[in-house]
Amino acid sequence: MWPTKDSDFNTSRVGNHALTLEYLHGRQAQPLVMPRTATRFEGLGVGFAPYLQPPPDGVIRWTVGEPGFPTPQPIIEAAIQGLEAGRTKYTRGQGSPELCEAVANHLMRTSGITTSGENVLITPGAKQALLYAYMITLNQGDEAILLSPSWASYEPMISLIGAVPVNVPVHRTNFHPDMDAIRSAITGRTRTIMINSPCNPTGAVYSREEIAEIVEIAVENDLWIISDEIYSRLIWNGVEHVSPATIDGGAERTIVISGWSKTWAMTGMRVGFLAGPNPVVKAALKCQANSASHIPTFMMEAARVALDCDDEVEEFSESYRKRRDLMIDGLSDIPGLRIVDPEGAFYLFVDVTETGMTDIEFADGALDAGVQLIPASLITGGEGFVRISYAAPEADIKEGISRIRGWLLDDA
Repeated sequence: MWPTKDSDFNTSRVGNHALTLEYLHGRQAQPLVMPRTATRFEGLGVGFAPYLQPPPDGVIRWTVGEPGFPTPQPIIEAAIQGLEAGRTKYTRGQGSPELCEAVANHLMRTSGITTSGENVLITPGAKQALLYAYMITLNQGDEAILLSPSWASYEPMISLIGAVPVNVPVHRTNFHPDMDAIRSAITGRTRTIMINSPCNPTGAVYSREEIAEIVEIAVENDLWIISDEIYSRLIWNGVEHVSPATIDGGAERTIVISGWSKTWAMTGMRVGFLAGPNPVVKAALKCQANSASHIPTFMMEAARVALDCDDEVEEFSESYRKRRDLMIDGLSDIPGLRIVDPEGAFYLFVDVTETGMTDIEFADGALDAGVQLIPASLITGGEGFVRISYAAPEADIKEGISRIRGWLLDDA
């Protein structure tokens, strides 16, 4: 039996009996001491994970960044047909030519990005694509700029490969980039700038002018831009999604990361992609060939079919708009909560400092009141805020608001 917790690592035990080497050496038993794990994992964070566990029965869950809809039926049927057709063997590591070309066409149609199927790699989820992008652009000791607060996995991924995350605070009033702060953070070791627009956790969508200035900074300093565009089709308030790959000077230095999880409600199917200059894709393909090989073969046609499910995407988006409005209307008049109107994705990033509680205290109090949400101090720059997902069902939004209101007003 393997050791199951840290305390088991010095002297492993099976039941009540110490594991020994007596049967190997025929002499006095000695404790079996396990080798150390690699030091790169020491102190490595896991972001929001502690608050993403399923809560006790009866607790409203406002935590998970997962669409609250079933996967569209045409996608399910295509996956089943792929299995029935025997698409369960090894295949092209980059992804089928048809799927890669469909992604290139999708990028042009939805974001104005000009590319080809040869410049697309299909990956086991967007997270894997992000890790490849960091591995390609960063050597040990290199610095990567993050616009903080940023998604919880960026910083640990950068640290995992031995590079250095540099958190640059955004403007706290609207969570948009502070260009002067970005310029001041650049050193001789800086190699990348990370963009996530629409942003998880803040909901900010960067303007065309802001994206153009970030491209300008990258050109001036010969930096890569890694652009996480997983929420690009979830846009509110009449703003537009702008990819740095569409800005003059941006295409040759931008790696676009996205996937199927959020837009098409396919989180558990683990399909993402990386798109960028051909040398980047070739390097990423080497990462994939030596790790994951490729996504499940039967999922390639299902992913291609998803790209044509525009009616379902619009239906999802309309539901998110309604849920977003419900959440804002219900929370905005509760004393102590400051809400910045989110421009995209499906999160509220709520300032709770005026309640007199830390974000951890607020999250713990909300849980006692029957609502699970995420304290943002688990990520750099999130102190004093909580993240709320309005991908939850409407009934859970309404009931959760009632519980939060009752808790805060009864304690006032």
